Amino acid sequence: MFGVVVVGIGIAGSVRIRDLLNPLKSTPSENLKLIGFVSRRNLVQLNGVKQISLEEVLKSSEVDAAFICTDNQNHEESIRRFLNAGKHVLVEYPMALSAQSAVELWKLAEQKGKILHVEHIELLTEEYRALKKEVDGKILEKGVLHFTGGPLDKVSGFTAFSGIARVTWLVDLFGELTVTSATQEENPGEKYSKLTAHFVTTDNKPLTWIEERAPGMKREKKVNFTFTTGILDALPPAGRGSVGPFMQDQNLFAQKLLGSVPKEELAAEKKRILHCINLAEKIKQFCEQ
Repeated sequence: MFGVVVVGIGIAGSVRIRDLLNPLKSTPSENLKLIGFVSRRNLVQLNGVKQISLEEVLKSSEVDAAFICTDNQNHEESIRRFLNAGKHVLVEYPMALSAQSAVELWKLAEQKGKILHVEHIELLTEEYRALKKEVDGKILEKGVLHFTGGPLDKVSGFTAFSGIARVTWLVDLFGELTVTSATQEENPGEKYSKLTAHFVTTDNKPLTWIEERAPGMKREKKVNFTFTTGILDALPPAGRGSVGPFMQDQNLFAQKLLGSVPKEELAAEKKRILHCINLAEKIKQFCEQ
């Protein structure tokens, strides 16, 4: 059994507690034991789970791993503290708000001999699986992924990092990318922002990512991909999965703790994560020029 704590009790942290308390039968999650949670708020307990101070958790021999569900800007510090305390880490994306920090954290995890798992539930949704199945085997000519949603606060970090899930979609669908240009429009008074990033694939095919946010803006994704065989201008219909993406992610983390994920898969995942963070960094640099 691996003793686990959840750090940060927002929406994601609450879901993590729910899933840890109710692991699927005969899955790796049954090897995770929820010890408690850490929160800046004084909650004492939540769903029968006790609150523990950060200092106590870092010193505890009962705690083997931490699920970090805090503000994006706090991810790096939290990962570093738990790895240095000899704990495995599951962290929400983005793992850090700079490419250099991400590389340093992976090195630290390897030095400590600990698992550093970055959650990417956007690849585990039925919506994405349906899209990937539709795209699989087709030859891209050009494409656009346009995301809209409500405004984010400053603790979420620069848009390219807070929206890295969309970059991850494009990389997982079409392979490694190169950023060719990027701009960001902002109207702070209206809480409006629009990031437009342009990429090319290894075959020199153009892709555009647009991340647009404003109060009242509907949360949705629009695609327009042109292939040699035709155009895909809407996400394909997707069913409802029997296992939620957070639970799937939890099972994957538990598999890693048990040493049952092949080294090749771990290496490919690390390469993808660092590549996407590097793309986010390049986008930020273009926007700041």
